Amino acid sequence: MFENRNKRTELSGLGEFGLIRHLTKDIHIKNSSTLKGVGDDAAVLDYQGRKILVSTDLLIEGIHFDLTYTPLKHLGYKAAVVNFSDIAAMNAFPEQLTLSIAVSNRFSLEALDEIYSGIYLACERYGVDFIGGDTSSSVTGLMMSLTVLGAASKADITYRDTARIGNLVCVSGDLGGAYMGLLLLEREKKVFKADPLVRPDLEGYDYILQRQLKPEARVDIIRKLRDLRIKPTAMIDISDGLASEILHICTGSKTGCSLYEEKIPMDPATMQTSYEMGIDPTVSALNGGEDYELLFTIDMKDYEKIKDDPDLSVIGHITDQSGGMNLITRSGGQVPLKAQGWDAFFERREEKGERRKEK
Repeated sequence: MFENRNKRTELSGLGEFGLIRHLTKDIHIKNSSTLKGVGDDAAVLDYQGRKILVSTDLLIEGIHFDLTYTPLKHLGYKAAVVNFSDIAAMNAFPEQLTLSIAVSNRFSLEALDEIYSGIYLACERYGVDFIGGDTSSSVTGLMMSLTVLGAASKADITYRDTARIGNLVCVSGDLGGAYMGLLLLEREKKVFKADPLVRPDLEGYDYILQRQLKPEARVDIIRKLRDLRIKPTAMIDISDGLASEILHICTGSKTGCSLYEEKIPMDPATMQTSYEMGIDPTVSALNGGEDYELLFTIDMKDYEKIKDDPDLSVIGHITDQSGGMNLITRSGGQVPLKAQGWDAFFERREEKGERRKEK
């Protein structure tokens, strides 16, 4: 994605400090909690009595992303946004971001500029300050480690293990699109490897491609819930699939649940592509992952506040633990939910011929 550019500046010509100055020269502070960002031995933050939230993500080429079909600017944007989503999942807003990056000599200065331009675009769009990190060389490709910080009052913070029997289960947006986008890109990659002269067949798939390559963190839902004066009883973001995430909530909360298949929101483009690929759309929504929508529970009394909101769907309710965690099918049947979303360690074993294990 980056070797055919007309201009190529070798990183060795800048040196470490020259590279850092180049990559951080246009940073501007946005949050009052950031007293000092890039430019010293450590950043200085002041949260004025609020609780600090911290989340870290490690992204490795060949495991978490494929540069065959991932534009570098999109990679930077997505890397930042999926970390912002972790803070949103705590019912809070991201405020600062750090990035440590290691690259091999396959990457030029222009390639790094593309990655950082995506990160800075995400920071600008979400009002997040980029406050530092580290750079290093690598012999195995590209690796990024991102840490995002946010803050909230103790009363606002929402955990994943605090759902209560009788709560409604809600989800933002629609599900399964990112997984369909990934399958489409993998399909076209196989075609390209067989015949590099064949043009990718991506016409008409804009929505699912965007869901995979350029997701968004649903901080807008956090603002909406606060405007509606709704405090979720439990919350998590959907990175590994709906089934996996609701199991996290129920297991941590020591409850069961009933989700209704007919209530799970899916975009028509996602459903159509699922049918084209011979996959049940419900399977895509339950197990696909990378949608980065918010899955949360609320008190029954708050139902009237959200029932007509087109971006929020009530898909089930929390039950007693003895009832188990189940999907109620369109035909009225009951199927136990299982976590079958993507797992980096199990996927690597599967590539080596080992049988995939259930989580």
